[in-house]
Amino acid sequence: MRILAGARTAVGLLTILPVRARIEPDGVGAAAAWFPLVGALVGLAAGAVRLGADHLFGATVAAVLAVLVLVTLTGALHQDGLADVADAVGVRGGRERRLEVMRDSTLGTFGVLALIVWALLLVAALSALPRDRAIDTLVIAAALGRWAAVVHAVAVPPARPDGLGAAFSPRPAAILIATVLAAATIALDPVPAAAGLVAAATTAGVTSAIAVRIVGGRTGDTLGATVALTEVVVCLVLLSLAR
Repeated sequence: MRILAGARTAVGLLTILPVRARIEPDGVGAAAAWFPLVGALVGLAAGAVRLGADHLFGATVAAVLAVLVLVTLTGALHQDGLADVADAVGVRGGRERRLEVMRDSTLGTFGVLALIVWALLLVAALSALPRDRAIDTLVIAAALGRWAAVVHAVAVPPARPDGLGAAFSPRPAAILIATVLAAATIALDPVPAAAGLVAAATTAGVTSAIAVRIVGGRTGDTLGATVALTEVVVCLVLLSLAR
């Protein structure tokens, strides 16, 4: 029952799917175990659209539709985090000022630019992929993106005592399960998935360093930014291997 509760919490937290999940602070850390699996399912849906729409509209339109599915299924959760972190990086002031900017729902110039660059890079990468690599690439990228968020949570302390960043404190068992599930992507294609794991871990390390520098630790926004950035980086790495 606890396993099912954790899985439901992960789905309820990471997607807009109507699952009966009570998202409480104590259960968020345990749900981390299933983050890569939920990501893989989101990537599978986006990859299926990329593959199927290619026959009808061509690679570019299919890539745009795949990104739309990726964003829609997650309620733009990770993109919101990316935009808020970009605005915090761009603002002048200290830690408290940056945390204030990240709490503000208003989208600033740096946030808009970050979202545009993110979308352009992802669309460009997906449209350049060989058709038969679309599903595997998106499954791997989306799964490792959520695993990178777990790594980020382990690497840095919460920036403040409240909020998702503080609540998301994965336990050792959840970290182990998430890592095993992330590593299981190697079954899809060993070399690209292994390269993706290295890229995801590196991206998580970079976002962790940035989070510590700008606000002193992790927040819900830095977790979301880690997912979004990792997806793009892994897709680019896998594209380079596919060409």
